[in-house]
Amino acid sequence: MDATNRGRVRVERTAKRVRTYLGGRVVADTTSALLVWEVPYYPAYYFPLEDVDESALKATGATKHSPSRGEAVVYTVSSGTKEAADAALAYPDSPLEEIRGHVRFEWDAMDSWFEEDEQVYVHPRDPYTRVDILPSSRHIRVEVDGVTVADSRHARILFETGLPARYYLPKTDVRLDLLEHTDTITHCPYKGSAEYWTLNGRQDLAWSYPTPLPESERVAGLVAFYNEKLDIYVDGVLQERPKTKF
Repeated sequence: MDATNRGRVRVERTAKRVRTYLGGRVVADTTSALLVWEVPYYPAYYFPLEDVDESALKATGATKHSPSRGEAVVYTVSSGTKEAADAALAYPDSPLEEIRGHVRFEWDAMDSWFEEDEQVYVHPRDPYTRVDILPSSRHIRVEVDGVTVADSRHARILFETGLPARYYLPKTDVRLDLLEHTDTITHCPYKGSAEYWTLNGRQDLAWSYPTPLPESERVAGLVAFYNEKLDIYVDGVLQERPKTKF
């Protein structure tokens, strides 16, 4: 992949076919998308204008300024029976030459996104994020307010770029009687859709992926706990609570 950097913004081309839908119709479909890291955590997709249904774009007359990308023209996106206000941006005179002639859509404003024929959630997959899931016989014990809520020697440890190791444990090694299932559902572009449990009034302290994406199938049905919010012992050693966005 060719890559350029302008300040904190990284731009790369991807060979994936990328599509986004609104109102049951394809709004953009390309094999020449750009990955643009507007923030450090993950990229956004930029579509070449020729691969966008221009009839779906209606200029609002507003502009939006970015210190790194310049002045953006703001569009409302209309497709089928749906309209998404201020859901697309284009930077015709951007100091980043690579993104001129491209359109960026607000991820959550669109109905769905696909990389090739697989639906993607939350944000584009970062080509520099890796997920490794390894079986481990290390002794993992989870404690909340002095009470052991999980104790296992059959963990699957999930290592994801930029995040602390997560210990996924069999439900038979978890005190499910202490957990209260919630209605919370979150989505991860690498792992799929997660369900959650509350513990001792602490909201969504534990989670599981009932039917994860293929690359994360090894944690299917296992339970993990937020290292940041409770005590985890590995082979008897209390782990330091990491500081993350969670």
